[in-house]
Amino acid sequence: MPRLPVALVAAVGLVAAFALAQGTGVRWLGGVILLATVVACLVLAVPRVGWWRPLAVAAVGLVVFVLSHVAADVLGPWPAVLTAAAVLGATGWWLVDRARPRVVADR
Repeated sequence: MPRLPVALVAAVGLVAAFALAQGTGVRWLGGVILLATVVACLVLAVPRVGWWRPLAVAAVGLVVFVLSHVAADVLGPWPAVLTAAAVLGATGWWLVDRARPRVVADR
């Protein structure tokens, strides 16, 4: 069975969180989706590559989340979120999905 790409989960989760918050007008629902996305990405990524790479992706996610709010004033809300999702997805691919699996030594 093929692995679910962390990059895809991260990018789609960010867009889905925004869509839910925007569509319902209830911003905390978007926050719940974001939190669930972070947990899902960690569950998928940590066994593959250890902790530091998924935590770096989460940190980039936090930065692009904040910057998307700033960029929304210039670009508009959807272009800002889609740009943030693209950056987050690329980071997830670069740090987790394309990375070689970590090697666990036999004991």
